[in-house]
Amino acid sequence: MPRVRVHNLAISLDGFVAGPDQGPDDPIGAGGLRLHEWAFATRSFQRIHGGTGGETGLDDEFIARGDDGIGATVMGRNMFGPIRGDWGDGSWTGWWDPEPPFHHPVFVLTHHQRDPLEMAGGTTFHFVTDGPEAALERALDAAGGRDVRIGGGASTVAQYLRAGLIDELHLAYVPVLLGRGESLFTGVDLSATYTCAEQIASPAVTHVRIVRR
Repeated sequence: MPRVRVHNLAISLDGFVAGPDQGPDDPIGAGGLRLHEWAFATRSFQRIHGGTGGETGLDDEFIARGDDGIGATVMGRNMFGPIRGDWGDGSWTGWWDPEPPFHHPVFVLTHHQRDPLEMAGGTTFHFVTDGPEAALERALDAAGGRDVRIGGGASTVAQYLRAGLIDELHLAYVPVLLGRGESLFTGVDLSATYTCAEQIASPAVTHVRIVRR
């Protein structure tokens, strides 16, 4: 059976996955880049994003796991871009280069209709206006028996957690305190449905893998 997975979700010690005051010039919010420095340093991250070099080891292995067996992705509108309301002239095509790092169908949650956006390298963005469960159903169908990855932001992951639809949640706890920003666990209670399956630390982060009971 295909699974629904979250991978490499960097989170501060006080539970924030992005800093405050997000915008076009600071998409992860004030201080948010500190949450991702461990990932930027890995060989797999550089490879996925068209770069070279990078470190191997535990963090690199977790980054690589996040792509393994994935056939489609669901993400929130904020992960796709900073535009709010109507899509305007449609010129915004995501935070990525003309060839995004997904190479499979991506389903973007939104309240505003937009035609599918086909990009280089096999990524097509589909804009879903009828809710998270409909987006997941379409993603599972498009994945063709492979797993579906839930991307950010925090509110998107939290919606699927509250609905009990995520099978595996990998958090990378970074030893920083942001104080405010996008909180992951507000209104989310995992205690009855999920359990910790793995906890292991590198010099940079602590990896925690939570799975459905």
